[in-house]
Amino acid sequence: MASVAHCKAADVDRAVIAARRVFNAGTWSRAEPEERKEVLLKVAELVRKHTHELAVLESMDTGKTINDCMDEIGGEVPNFFQWYAELADKTFGKIAPTGPGALALITKEPAGIAGAVLPWNFPLVMAAWKIAPALAVGCSAVLKPAEQTSLSAIRLAELREAGVPDGVINIVPGFGETAGKAIGLHNDIDTVSFTGSTEVGRMFMRYSGDSNLKGVGLEMGGKSPFIVLDDALINDDLIEHAAMSAFWNGGQNCTANMRQLIAAPLVEEFTGRILERVKAFKLGDPLDPATDIGSMITKDHKAMVMNYIQSGVDEGANMLVGGASDLPGYFIEPTVFQNVTPEMKIAREEIFGPVLGIMPIKTAEEALAVASDTEYGLHATVFTQDIDPAIHMARSLPCGTVSVNGFSEGDIKTPFGGYKQSGSLARDNGTEALGQYLQTKTIWIQTKAVL
Repeated sequence: MASVAHCKAADVDRAVIAARRVFNAGTWSRAEPEERKEVLLKVAELVRKHTHELAVLESMDTGKTINDCMDEIGGEVPNFFQWYAELADKTFGKIAPTGPGALALITKEPAGIAGAVLPWNFPLVMAAWKIAPALAVGCSAVLKPAEQTSLSAIRLAELREAGVPDGVINIVPGFGETAGKAIGLHNDIDTVSFTGSTEVGRMFMRYSGDSNLKGVGLEMGGKSPFIVLDDALINDDLIEHAAMSAFWNGGQNCTANMRQLIAAPLVEEFTGRILERVKAFKLGDPLDPATDIGSMITKDHKAMVMNYIQSGVDEGANMLVGGASDLPGYFIEPTVFQNVTPEMKIAREEIFGPVLGIMPIKTAEEALAVASDTEYGLHATVFTQDIDPAIHMARSLPCGTVSVNGFSEGDIKTPFGGYKQSGSLARDNGTEALGQYLQTKTIWIQTKAVL
């Protein structure tokens, strides 16, 4: 059992004052980029050194499997700090073409104080997604972890041996309606990056309008399709990607491919193979390395997911396997529905749990129409052996990431974000992530010819 302080508006204000003080002093914001690079490389080194401790904290806090936590914290998290550290001295401005009477410089400067509001499904990964690029360009950060999962971010900030100056990283655990709202409304926070639900993302847009019109980067919900065209091979690779796209992290993932649109001639074979794979998943203790799927995050979240499962049954989908588990705690068996239709609630709303729905489709154009008929636009997967429909689907699907012949969100080098109600124009990851934390300035210098 652990207790975490509940930060309110006054605490956020103190954090912002500390962040502004160090930003204005230039200790970090005007440091040589090589200096910021060296410090962030030390952060990466310390995360690797403390991987097991951080992974156990993360698993206990979230119900994620220890294997996933070890992979994320031993690999992805330090790699983000290292990658953006290496970018710190490689962000260049430009010189615009002019006549001889002027010199036009276009420069990039840190935006100032960056607020970051995190979800509970990938706590430390999301912290790295936000903190690493913000610090690399010279911003100070005020970060609110999700109230359900604060421990790993707090422990990360305690790794002070890296040499991050006081006030550059400020962790303010608390509830969305208190600490989160205070970040959104604070007039001395210059930009906010939020990952979470579409409902709360809308609130941050309103907070910006009600305060200083700060920039807001949003990565929100999804209802992502997994499309199998009629020429695809139903082999072990495809089945593994289909299963993991829906059940990775217990389905508590914004890119979860719950809507699986399968060419009608392949449905029977696909269904049999996916059921075999799903029945092989081991549900249980997240700290047991043999566990494949851990628990839901909270009792209330489990109840919400179970309500979706019941709605699928009530609306006429055929539940082939799954439902509530007899294990003590917040466990749900991986659940597979057959004969899901596009108008069903489970086909339209984000479930955020271990549910896979099989939807037969007749043609690629029908798959494109059904896949596109959603308010979200985050991710899609397409399986086909033919490059032409692969390119056509990838270009036509209205979403931020399309993965062909494998479920993937890309990697650190590729921008991540959504269309429509899945996100704003801002992106996490890649060099594009730096844009959330930079201002662009023009310096126009009148010149005279000197003989």
